[in-house]
Amino acid sequence: MQVRQLGERVINQIAAGEVIERPASVIKELVENAVDAGASQIDIVTAAGGKTLMRVADDGHGMRKEDLQLAIRRHCTSKISDDDLFDIRTLGFRGEALPSIGSVARLGIQSRHADEDHAWAIAVEGGRQSQLAPAARAKGTQVEVRDLFFATPARLKFLKSDRAEAAAITEIVKRIALAYPEIGFSLSGPDRQPQSWPAALGDEPQLARIAQILGQEFVENAMEIDAEREGVRLTGFAGLPTHHRGNAQHQFFFVNGRPVKDKLLLSGLRGAYADVLARDRHSVVVLFIELDPAQVDVNVHPAKADVRFRDSQLVRGLLVGAIKHALVQAGHRSSTSNAAVALDALRAHGAGQQTHSPSSFGSGNHSSAGNARSTASTFARQGPEARWETEAFRPLEGSEATLAGFSETGQSPYQPQNGFTGIAVPSADSRAHQIPAETEKTDLPLGAARAQVHETYIISQTGDGVVIVDQHAAHERLVYERLKEALAQKNVARQILLIPEIVELPEEDAIRLNEKADALAEVGLVLEAFGPGAIAVRETPALLGEMDIQGMVRNLADELAEWETADGVKEKLDHVAATMACHGSVRAGRRMRPEEMDALLRDMEATPKSGQCNHGRPTWVELKLTDIERLFGRK
Repeated sequence: MQVRQLGERVINQIAAGEVIERPASVIKELVENAVDAGASQIDIVTAAGGKTLMRVADDGHGMRKEDLQLAIRRHCTSKISDDDLFDIRTLGFRGEALPSIGSVARLGIQSRHADEDHAWAIAVEGGRQSQLAPAARAKGTQVEVRDLFFATPARLKFLKSDRAEAAAITEIVKRIALAYPEIGFSLSGPDRQPQSWPAALGDEPQLARIAQILGQEFVENAMEIDAEREGVRLTGFAGLPTHHRGNAQHQFFFVNGRPVKDKLLLSGLRGAYADVLARDRHSVVVLFIELDPAQVDVNVHPAKADVRFRDSQLVRGLLVGAIKHALVQAGHRSSTSNAAVALDALRAHGAGQQTHSPSSFGSGNHSSAGNARSTASTFARQGPEARWETEAFRPLEGSEATLAGFSETGQSPYQPQNGFTGIAVPSADSRAHQIPAETEKTDLPLGAARAQVHETYIISQTGDGVVIVDQHAAHERLVYERLKEALAQKNVARQILLIPEIVELPEEDAIRLNEKADALAEVGLVLEAFGPGAIAVRETPALLGEMDIQGMVRNLADELAEWETADGVKEKLDHVAATMACHGSVRAGRRMRPEEMDALLRDMEATPKSGQCNHGRPTWVELKLTDIERLFGRK
């Protein structure tokens, strides 16, 4: 077969297939060019999701006449010097965007350099160039793209709906706007609601831009990240584990100012949140990585969406370590949106009851109405003491529970023992030196315990509100953190079972557990084979006390089956510890003594990551007094 050279038009169309995937790809290239041109304001207009019109105008330094003629030719660029592809300091550098766009669409450019008396205009339609012509325009550049893919109509079939394409363009502009808060952006057109992000000025422009795009709620629930290692610096903000989303669209990474979606970074992010976030939830982050351009290759993909680090493990380790350190520093913090969710649920429940109440009380046929009257009449017949003595709500034992206030005496602060098999209560003689005054307790972050509700939730009072604590979720996190600490020190205390626990399992599960016996022994779980389809558990971690051994071993067997192709159990010991902590913590339905409730609150305040359990759910919710007053219509 004869070898021949392709024509310039076909070459440009092939390049367009690599660079221009959809309208959002065009917007990305044009907006990046505007950023590189030193613009302070970039205005984007689209129609039909960018299929019929895309216009990007900026107030950058513009192009001279001769530069404009070269700009629409392949591999012509002003953004690299000395042909050094390892010193990329701009967003664009390939010189393929404009000729590629012009080969598949109708492209028009107007540009004026500050040194020129007027602007110049040029057009490219399906690869055919027009002559340069004078134009009227202020300093800067305007690029207009019409009828995308008219020259390659087959590609139009692969585009999504106008709404989906418009949303993709919005996402691209948001990512670039996050990286450059000093530039103002506007996005408008007949296919969307106008959006504007003015240039962020002031002492913290980055934080102001993040608030513009992600909302003030993220700012209130974010941890600041600032870490550096061996010339690589990581800055930005990472959301609390309890402030999460159902997808990964709110995870923004930037490498030397370039928005990227890198598998290495996404993997590191999952690792950093591994034991504080549910598997089907995603963290919210805006993170910036700055390093020597020679240490990162941004030329591995035509669309420049992927990057490759020379020392990938250094970058990943920095990311994981910085976020984990921030989580420890956050302590018991939990998302402020938890209270809003709780209040919305209460309001919705109240509205539902009000909707049914007229017919219910009018007809008398609904069981809810009868129950309400029965409860009310029973409550009226009982005395004040009997009213509080219900299974649903139980005040602190030994306390004086009155309507005027739930004051109690004799509560002691938490003094954990090494085994943590229970709550240590100081002797009466030592209490005078250890118990803070009640007013001081309510000033503590999680307040003073007042009651236990449904033997599952602890109610505590703070200086300006009420805190509701999930006792099982909270204690699960406390036990887990102690297990991890013991693992790190290779000092997990064990307790020998008087009678070994025999767990019957499918034969293949028993074999997996027996193969990993040495690794499981590192977390304090000693087991051995007991016949073809059973495991004998001889020792368990002393930290867990009484626990559901049968359930824990079966869960571990299921997880080992999932990890068969993974890196091995030793690298997943934290996950094993989390499973064990879940089975060894205070269960819902257990009554707790007043000392235990207060002790749990104090331990939460002193334990990192105690704002969420091992599965990512919040361990406590705070309702401010003003929120409660609004709930009852007092404000």
